[in-house]
Amino acid sequence: MKQLIVTLIVLFVQLIARAQDSTKHVAQTPTGLAAGNKIYVVLVVAVTILAGLFLYVIRLDRKISKLEKQSSL
Repeated sequence: MKQLIVTLIVLFVQLIARAQDSTKHVAQTPTGLAAGNKIYVVLVVAVTILAGLFLYVIRLDRKISKLEKQSSL
């Protein structure tokens, strides 16, 4: 389980690193979600949802493991 979490964190960091704009010296007019800095709101919401799902799955796994231990006794 720890390996899965570490792997996901590494993949997320790589995704963020690749999302950086390498052409900062070129003046571009932001469009779409970037125009009003709404992209950050979308990013925060997406990360919050993913973190909630991961925590839910981890909690559910612990509960199931606890029930399996009780049923084997």
